[in-house]
Amino acid sequence: MLQQILRAPALKALLIQVLAFLLMLLLVYGLARAGLALPLLAVAVLQGMLAALLAWRAGLARWWWAIGLLFAPALLAASWLDLPPVLFLLAFIFLLSLYWSTFRTQVPFYPSGPRVWRAVAELVQDRPGVRLIDIGSGLGGLVLDLSRRRLDAQVTGIELAPLPWLLSRLRARLSGNRAHFVRGDYEELDFADYEVVFAYLSPAVMAALWSKAEAEMLPGSMLLSYEFKITARAPDKTIVTTEGGPLLYIWCF
Repeated sequence: MLQQILRAPALKALLIQVLAFLLMLLLVYGLARAGLALPLLAVAVLQGMLAALLAWRAGLARWWWAIGLLFAPALLAASWLDLPPVLFLLAFIFLLSLYWSTFRTQVPFYPSGPRVWRAVAELVQDRPGVRLIDIGSGLGGLVLDLSRRRLDAQVTGIELAPLPWLLSRLRARLSGNRAHFVRGDYEELDFADYEVVFAYLSPAVMAALWSKAEAEMLPGSMLLSYEFKITARAPDKTIVTTEGGPLLYIWCF
């Protein structure tokens, strides 16, 4: 767990912001000694540029470059707006409940769409009473859709973040859907309990996902991954769900 946290891009991004701040102070001090005083906005932009450059050099994903670039200017803009502190607390609680331990799992909120759900339904149409789980089920779209299409199916979604899990359960209850939603970490599951495992995660976890699937999934079962590929083994089948969009990869056991 500790090693996973230490490798997390969010922690690297935080350390980069600290380093960029120190470098910015040295530059501002040097310029001040030379008789050039920078306005506060220029200081914030300089901090952002340094953070973005360091994020690029550290090999972080491009969205971390943007976060590094905009973080300090956004803080400055927020201070100018003079908003009530409680708004920042509420925003923090909302984002925490939505993304939860993304800093550790490196799996952000990735919703799929109806075309992907239809493709999955077609893949399992010849499996009576199919047992399918969506690991990282988000708002529950795929699980709810398949449960509506297949009354015989046992469809489950597992989600670690509290807010998407709660909304999924509410959607199922309000619509009278039989879908089952669990809050937890899919790493604690036994994939042998399911015929089909669907994943829309992130490149950072695909190697570990494959190791778990290879060790636990039974003959005749399928692992589905939308958009993100497993490098250890070529997929047995690839489906285009949206023209020009991400692919749906299938591995058969």
